[in-house]
Amino acid sequence: MGAQATKMPEQPAAVAETTQSTGDGEKKPKCKACCACPETKRVRDQCIVEKGEENCQDLIEAHRKCMRDMGFNI
Repeated sequence: MGAQATKMPEQPAAVAETTQSTGDGEKKPKCKACCACPETKRVRDQCIVEKGEENCQDLIEAHRKCMRDMGFNI
């Protein structure tokens, strides 16, 4: 009796993009919100701590735009 080798199905290639398209034309994020846009998040948070939220609206909006570009609906 010989051992049979089981052939495994091929896996699809990994997608290098940060978002996936859904059937309805929207982007679906590939990462969690806490991990998205670390550069804009860091400077936004630092500004809020040092100067207060009301003085950091440009950085807050920059982070929101980055999150939207990553596929988050905010």
